[in-house]
Amino acid sequence: MFDEGGWNKEDGGEALSQALLRPRHRPAQHCTLAPRGSLQKQRRRLLATLQRLEASSCTDPPQSPGPLSGDSESESDSAGRAGRKQPRKQRQGLKPRAASSPGVAAGAPSGSGAPHPGPEAGPAGRRRRKDSAAEAPGDSTPAPSKEQPSRELGAAAGRPVPLLTRKQWRNKQKNKRRQKNKFKVGAGQDVGQGTSALPASELSGVLRARMEERLQSARFRYINQQLYTSSSQEAAQLFQRDPAAFAIYHRGFARQVGRWPENPVHRIIQYLRGRPASLVVADFGCGDCKIATSVRNKVHSFDLVALSPRVTVCDMAKVPLADESVDVTVFCLALMGTNLQEILEEANRVLRPGGTLKVAEVASRFADIRAFVSAVTQLGFQIVSKDLGNPFFYMFDFSKTGQPRAGGSLPGLALRPCLYKKR
Repeated sequence: MFDEGGWNKEDGGEALSQALLRPRHRPAQHCTLAPRGSLQKQRRRLLATLQRLEASSCTDPPQSPGPLSGDSESESDSAGRAGRKQPRKQRQGLKPRAASSPGVAAGAPSGSGAPHPGPEAGPAGRRRRKDSAAEAPGDSTPAPSKEQPSRELGAAAGRPVPLLTRKQWRNKQKNKRRQKNKFKVGAGQDVGQGTSALPASELSGVLRARMEERLQSARFRYINQQLYTSSSQEAAQLFQRDPAAFAIYHRGFARQVGRWPENPVHRIIQYLRGRPASLVVADFGCGDCKIATSVRNKVHSFDLVALSPRVTVCDMAKVPLADESVDVTVFCLALMGTNLQEILEEANRVLRPGGTLKVAEVASRFADIRAFVSAVTQLGFQIVSKDLGNPFFYMFDFSKTGQPRAGGSLPGLALRPCLYKKR
């Protein structure tokens, strides 16, 4: 009656019996008990949460129930987690607000079983401050920090004192060191420390010398600015009225050039030593006659004030020399004044045909080097060589080709003056 193709009684009965014996898949019930390990983990998390609440609250912390029976490591794990997750103030060793409560300072009762922040919880943080002191096993009050005396004074005065973070404290100490090292006396001596052991007489002498040096430096800057912004005639009158001003200017000038890695006058001396000793040299703005005392040539030294018996005092635009009487004219850091065209024309007058004009000047004064060279060539010279490799000064060599051809003023000769900021 139930005959079907491909199915017989024996095969069908065996398949039916296996289907009945196979257990059915039932959905998981929600009321199954969780394993013991997950309950312990939840217990530890709850204890850690309670510890955080105790540290951040200002009132007495609630007592938590004791650990589960048979859980030997729940208390130590919860204490370790509380130490790792403490507030930032406790990790840095600062006094927490909860320490003001007597219940927290005395600790929880021994029978409660709730761990309190002790010596094991504080040092567990990785960012623990080095200056924080270890607490006693039964005392949770932190040791006083470096800022505690100032905070107590502020609290006694009735005004709130802000707490400094670690970065703010470092910046404060750095500013103190900067203020301490701001004023120096001599080479590396501090005004407050280096001279504190000196007697009163010596201390006053050191401070007076320091003040005089500053005044002389300020006066040098003023004189130097006057020389750059006035003509050679006005500069000569300035030093005639005050001869001591030239000595102050010369000392300041030597101090400034001494800071350079190379002095241009040494190059000029080396150049003259390689030339015949029969050549006659005219040194415009000679200063201390360094060239005249270093070469065998005959050197005419001119300047506004005589620092040496070799110096002839005169205006650089009117030197007492005959026409075409010298072979080399030198301007070593001496192109000063607003009448440079008259001074270079005077150099052309005293030079022989084919003579050499050597110029060394501060590099920052040249706004346009091509315009300067073009202006000098119009005064009867031809450029021979130029050296622009030094960052402090430039050097030019010109050769005399004839008389000046310029009929009017030459803007290319207007070099920048060395002005100084007012202090």
